[in-house]
This record gives sequence, C-alpha cells and structure tokens, in this order.
Amino acid sequence: MSDLLQMGRLAKKAGKQLAQTTNEQRTNVLADISHRLLTHTEALIEANQQDIQAAQEKGLPASTIDRLMIDEKRIQAMREGIREVINQPDPLHQLISEETRPSGLTIKAITVPLGVIGMIYESRPNVTIDAAALAIKSGNAMILRGGKEALCTNKALVQVIQEALANQQLDTHCIQLIESTDRSLVDEMLTMNEIFDVIIPRGGKSLIERVVNNARVPVIQTGTGNNTLYVDQSADLDKALPLVENAKCQRISVCNCIENLLVHRAVAANFLPRLVQQLKAYPMTYYGDETVCSLIEALPADDQLYACEFLDYKLAVKVVDSMAEVLAFIDTYGTHHSECILAQSPEAITEFLNGVDAAAVYVNASTRFSDGFEYGMGCEIGISTQKLHARGPMGLKALTTIQYQAEADYLIRS
Repeated sequence: MSDLLQMGRLAKKAGKQLAQTTNEQRTNVLADISHRLLTHTEALIEANQQDIQAAQEKGLPASTIDRLMIDEKRIQAMREGIREVINQPDPLHQLISEETRPSGLTIKAITVPLGVIGMIYESRPNVTIDAAALAIKSGNAMILRGGKEALCTNKALVQVIQEALANQQLDTHCIQLIESTDRSLVDEMLTMNEIFDVIIPRGGKSLIERVVNNARVPVIQTGTGNNTLYVDQSADLDKALPLVENAKCQRISVCNCIENLLVHRAVAANFLPRLVQQLKAYPMTYYGDETVCSLIEALPADDQLYACEFLDYKLAVKVVDSMAEVLAFIDTYGTHHSECILAQSPEAITEFLNGVDAAAVYVNASTRFSDGFEYGMGCEIGISTQKLHARGPMGLKALTTIQYQAEADYLIRS
C-alpha cells in the first residue's frame, strides 16, 4: 500500500466522523485554530523565514516571494478569515427543497459534505489555513499538497490545525499534508477515484492544465487571472485613475489584479499620460499597440503579451474603438476570471455585462474585490472559472453537495 493510499483511507475514516459532528463542534475547532495561530505566530514566522531564505537563494522572482511570505499582518488576516467562516451558517443538513409526491413519497434535498477533497496549490501558505477552515466547517476531510517552496511553513500550519483537532477530540487525519515533494504524487492523486471525491488545483496555468488534463477524479477548476479593465469614453476619468491603480498595483502577485487595460480611443490621449503620472511611484513597464506607443513610453505588445498573467509591475494596453472590439479582446485573451468596465453610459454597461463571459464582472469597481472575504464568505477555497459545480469565489456552499432523502410509510411502487 502506498503512503498516499494510506493517507487517503485515514482521511475517509476521519471525514465520516467529521460529517457526524455538530456545527458547534466544528466551529470550536476553528476557534481553536485561530487562537493557536496567535500563540504560535513567532514559530510560524520562523518556519516561513526558512522558506523565504531558500526561495531567495534560488533566485525566485519577487512576486513568488511575496506570495510565499507570511508576517503578523497576514497571520491576522488568516484569523479574520477563520472568524468569518465561524460566523457563517452551518452549511450542512440544510433543506434545499421538500415535496410530497402523489404516491405519498416525501422527498427532501439536503446539503451534505463532498467527502474527501484533494487540494493542490502553489506558493501561498495562507491557502493551507483557508482551505482547512472551509473543509472542517463543511464536514470534509482534506489532503493538502502545497508547493515545495512553502513546505516548512505548511508543515508548521498543519501542525497547528492538527493540534486543534486533537484538542477538540476529533481525528487529526481530517486535515493532512503531503510532505514529500515528489511530483509523481500529484499524478497519483489525480487517479485515486476510490479516495478523492474532488480535486481542487490552485496555482499557475501549468499546474491547473496538468490537473485538468490528467485527472480521472472530478476537478473544480480555479483559473489564472488574466483580467482586463476597460475605460469607456463615458467614464469619469478622474475617478478612473485611482481605481486602475488599485486594480493593478495594490498587490501585483494575486490573481484578481488586472493585466490588460483597454481604453476607448476618444479618451486615450487624455487618459493614458495621466495614468502614467498616477502610477509613477511604481516600477511600471507598459506594452501597447501603435497608438499606445505614440501616447506613452511603451514597448510593442503582441498576442503573447496580451495573453500573459504577469503578476508583476507590467501592464498591456490597447486602444479600442467599440464595445464589439472590447468583447472580442476579452473573449480571445481572458481566462473567465474577473473583468471590469469603467463607464457612466447605461447602454455601455449593459452591453458589457451581457457580453462578457466571466465568473465576476465589475462595473466601476476594482477587480481586487474578487475575493471570498470581500464577498462575505470569510476564507475562500479559490476562484472557480468553470460553470459546474461552482463558479466565482468558492466558500462553504461550494464544498457541499445534495443528498435526496425520501420518506414514506412502507410505501411500495405500483
């Protein structure tokens, strides 16, 4: 028996126990985890520094190191996410529908856990806490496979989680971490239908494509964020400037920032030079079409650049003449994650909303709001860019499914 299969069997057993617990028991575990994050802050940061030092020695890019790093502020953000999850209603055993059929059969649709979830992710150790908190609250067991660059941090975080589970008299195998960095274990996970009910990948394009293309286990696909913001000719340009800054520069290493900027030709000559001035504090590199390059200092853009998730101080810019061109651009280069329009025209807004195929579409609001916490979910498991079984920021509801419970009085079908 492989180590992973043994972990899976222990997870299935622990998950069945967890599914039988009350909401109070599960939230007590989360409160315990939150408390231990506070009391173990120094040890967690020390473990994280080992990962940071190794990443720096390997010459990993600054955006990767930013995603990898945890400090007191980020640990506090983890705790705030857990508190939001604690305050969410119990996602289990909720009545979705109830109907008594002419036969006398009463059929109820009830929410139940998915079962055993495999979480494959990169870099960001806060995903360890977010995913575990949501799994525990929704009654699911979870096996975590984080990136090797965050191994020391993830081991320390999972130790905190398992200490809390043990303290609340629950099986610590509810949440397990694959500590081996052997990449073949990912392929093994993807074929273990007898263990995993679903696999959730969260990371870069190559990871997600590898999981989607090779999995025999059902996958909830979270996507890369090649997001586009469009400044319409009707936009309030004064208000647009700080919004674009927020959407691009507030935190460059996350999937909900923008990578592409479209500007209507009628306002491009006014807006683009002002935008460069707005962003002068950042080490920005601009790429653009011929018009863009004539208006600001920019390098020529091509299809590859417009399709790139930079996660860096880089922005691909294009001047457009119509909404049809905007929608065609997003359809060509977008990843169905988050798209935005800045406009005052009701007609332009309606056409954009109706024409964009994305999990989240924003009108006069930053794409940085594509986040489970901002959507009132607390932690998030990821942002799904598919249409089944979940879409957009995924919270507790996305980790449940439906069980039909049918009752009668010794009823026989005629």
